Amino acid sequence: MPRARRDPLSQVRAAKKKAETKLRGVREVNGIGITKIGADYALKVNLEAQPRTRVPTSIDGVPVKTEVVGKIRAQRID
Repeated sequence: MPRARRDPLSQVRAAKKKAETKLRGVREVNGIGITKIGADYALKVNLEAQPRTRVPTSIDGVPVKTEVVGKIRAQRID
């Protein structure tokens, strides 16, 4: 019997939880989210600066895209 395919969004959500655990100690990481690359889901890791440690390029087969976005600050909304 063929193996059931896992829902792509469930797979990326599970990979996001792993990424949050794996990257918890990386000071330059200021956010981890879900994005799309073409038609496929991926993880997006926002960085304050270039990390001193290596960020994986994929987690459990889910691609990881990184972007240095700088420091995130709260803004006042009037």
